[in-house]
Amino acid sequence: MVIVLYVIMITKAIYVAKTAKDDIRTDILQLELHGIFAFHMTENIGMTMGLLPITGVPLPFVSYGGSSMITNFMCIGLLLNISARRKKAIFID
Repeated sequence: MVIVLYVIMITKAIYVAKTAKDDIRTDILQLELHGIFAFHMTENIGMTMGLLPITGVPLPFVSYGGSSMITNFMCIGLLLNISARRKKAIFID
């Protein structure tokens, strides 16, 4: 169930990146943010299954760690801010 929620979160981040009306810098920022979540999720699940070497990459929103949790919330906040500005741009035109 957790993996399904991560996939939904990443696909929503890609959707926001594709439908944004902003400049290229915002698109790159969105792709970087969803890339962070995708990498951390893939790396941590791969370590747990024994397919990848063990490193200190935490699973977003699940693994314990104060700085990791703050960083994850900041990334989600940036994505939500970009998404909200995207919706406002529709009503201006």
